[in-house]
Amino acid sequence: METVQELIPLVKELIGQKPSRRLVKVYVLGGVLALFGVVLVLVETVCSPFTAASRLRDEEAAVAELRAARERQALQTQAPQEKGKQHEATLCSRALAHRQHAS
Repeated sequence: METVQELIPLVKELIGQKPSRRLVKVYVLGGVLALFGVVLVLVETVCSPFTAASRLRDEEAAVAELRAARERQALQTQAPQEKGKQHEATLCSRALAHRQHAS
């Protein structure tokens, strides 16, 4: 059915045939489900800009959290390297100090 104008003749025809109770229940159920679908689509259309904005905010927060985690991880890997360099520098200075006394 493309228009509501087609619905009125269909209802008149159905009433003229005097359908059984079961058939009327099936028609009513189909009509209710169709109206329910229309209402859901309208609600989704009205609310979609708000949900898109919240999704965008959530994605930005996730990206920021990921960047922070990567920075923390990079700092954690740099700290042991710097300690290793300081340890090597200490060993080298000790070695130089021992050479001066040995000569």
